[in-house]
Formats: sequence, structure tokens, C-alpha cells
Amino acid sequence: MLTANGEAVAAAAGTVTQLDEAALIRAAQKGDQSAFERLVQTYDQPVLRLALNLLRSPEDASDVYQEAFLRVYRNLHAFRFDCSFHTWLYRIVSNLCVDHLRRRRVRREDPAVIVTSEGPMDRLGSVPEERAGIDPERWLLSRQLGDRIRDMLEALTPRERMVFELRHYQGMRLRAIGEVLGTSEEAAKNCLFRATQKMRAGLGDFV
Repeated sequence: MLTANGEAVAAAAGTVTQLDEAALIRAAQKGDQSAFERLVQTYDQPVLRLALNLLRSPEDASDVYQEAFLRVYRNLHAFRFDCSFHTWLYRIVSNLCVDHLRRRRVRREDPAVIVTSEGPMDRLGSVPEERAGIDPERWLLSRQLGDRIRDMLEALTPRERMVFELRHYQGMRLRAIGEVLGTSEEAAKNCLFRATQKMRAGLGDFV
């Protein structure tokens, strides 16, 4: 586990310890290409999952993934260990995702998809296919709920959506979310409250 706040994102992706990671960063800052590649291997899947969960577009997620690590490569020399590498990296990814969300809010997005260790899957409840053995009424309600959740996520502002994702799907604490977004824990808490209220209001007849 690479962060003191209980986040397990990086730990799930890589095997380096906190001390090993610091050594890799310092080596990469001195131009060690293999050290930088090891850092990428440690975080590549969490970064891709976060981007795909937020953007719900494999093409956009791939663009963010590539741009994020390109920015890390270009700016790693400026990393001063005043925050965790995980926080610094997620800040880059989050800013890129927010930019994408702001640019495309005017159009409807593709169905929600997430990437797991077993491959892509629908995050919004894994809506079952209509086949023999499935209660038609239950299937319809599940389908309607999935559609409503997608609509409500699209109605959130990019920042609200980011906070909602980091808290409920990434399991991050509000303090860590504030650090990622470059704001305070209280601001992150208020943003999450607004997002949750909007989601509850939109799902009123389902909850």
C-alpha cells in the first residue's frame, strides 16, 4: 500500500513499496528509463480504469492515459515529494478528464463501461440480458435504473462527477480527493454532497 490514507489503488496494481517507489522516482528523475517504465507499469491499469470509468469512452480514456504519462515524463523532474506520487499522478489524470468532460457535455455519452482485471464490464449494475429464466419486470426495472443513473451522472458538473467517482467507485477519502483536486477536504465534502443530492433527486422513484 503506497498511501497512508488507506487507499489501495496503487497497491492493487504494483508490487513496489513506498521506499522502492521513492527510489524509482529519483532514478527516473536522473534519466533512468527502466525506472520510469517501472513506475508506469505500477500505475497504468489504475490510471486507465479511472479514465474509462469517468469518460466511458475507450478512445478518450486512451487519449487521457497517453497524455497523462507524457506529462509525467515531461514534469517528473519537478516532483518534490511534497505529496504522494499517487496524488500527483491522479491530479494530472483528473484535470485531463475534467477537461474532456467539459468539452463534450453537449452530447450524450456511450454506455458506462469500466475496466476490471477480468476485462471491460458495465459498471451500472451489470444489467442482465433478456433471456429465458429472467423476470421480465425485474429486467425492465434494472434497465430503467441503469439508464437513469447514466442520465444523472451526465447531469453532474465535471467536478461533481469526478468527486463522486473518486469517493464511491475508487474508495478514496475526502482528504485525499481534496489533495487530488487541489482543494480542501471541506470543499471536496461540499462537492460530494451536491452530487449526492442531485443523484438522489434524480433517482427518487427508484430509492
